[in-house]
Amino acid sequence: MIKTYLKALRLPFLAGSIIPLITASAFAFHRGSFSLLPLVVAIIGLGALHLGSNLINDYYDSKGSDPINIRLTPFSGGSRVIQENELHPNTILALSIVFFSIGIACGLWFTFWGRPYVLLIGLSGLLAGWIYSSPPLSLMSRGLGEPLIFFAFGPLITLGTYYVITNNLSWSAFLLGIPNGFLIMAVIWINQFPDYQADKEANKKNLVVKLGLSKAHYVYSLMMLLPFVIIILLIYSIELPFLVLFSLGAFFLASRAIQILWREYLSFQAIIPAQALTIQTLISMGLLISGALFISRIIGV
Repeated sequence: MIKTYLKALRLPFLAGSIIPLITASAFAFHRGSFSLLPLVVAIIGLGALHLGSNLINDYYDSKGSDPINIRLTPFSGGSRVIQENELHPNTILALSIVFFSIGIACGLWFTFWGRPYVLLIGLSGLLAGWIYSSPPLSLMSRGLGEPLIFFAFGPLITLGTYYVITNNLSWSAFLLGIPNGFLIMAVIWINQFPDYQADKEANKKNLVVKLGLSKAHYVYSLMMLLPFVIIILLIYSIELPFLVLFSLGAFFLASRAIQILWREYLSFQAIIPAQALTIQTLISMGLLISGALFISRIIGV
């Protein structure tokens, strides 16, 4: 039973939110401000909001595209716990509410601790997770889900994390989330390729469905390339240390993912390595940026 619940949570996808949190924490450390307690509470709160979003997405997809989706991969198609009768849909809905409540509790703790703006930031994240999947808005079905993911898993997380650690709102911290925003959007984007037919039949009009696969694979390439251009611009615009240039090493993973998708975008099985490489690019780039920020503070460069 525990394995079933872990499967429903889709824990590996927490990388999409934890990586920008780590990056923002390293940025705060680089600027001479760090505290472990708010970081721990932020991890709990952010993780809870992310898991709640995963669950509510499964709940509403179980009424839409998931039951007719036969093109499953390890990275797309949902957790399948509802379709395989492992958990009742109402159980998934109740779990999502529990995790959203944990996220709200962490936000309230920060508010009473003297971080009042975290309530606004946190509620924005909760709202994003809810309206992405839930009617009547259900932005994932209107071609607005991908931009929402960019904002919620990029600049919003880096801004919020930096704020709870330093008690300062920073435009630089906001901008630092842009590369991760593009990469998590690329993760969502490529995962919509195997789901394309089912989403189309279920009238789930995400941007991949709206554009069609032949055009969507060009947009994916742009999403994967932009973070590397942006990180170079950020080094100069917000004065990141030159060691952050080592994060460009993740370009090898990104280029391999792009190459695979260009060749195989019509084959849902053949793009599975590209799905994996997209996530690996996100994790590698985020950790390299974080490591560079941390080391540069230690050695004073």
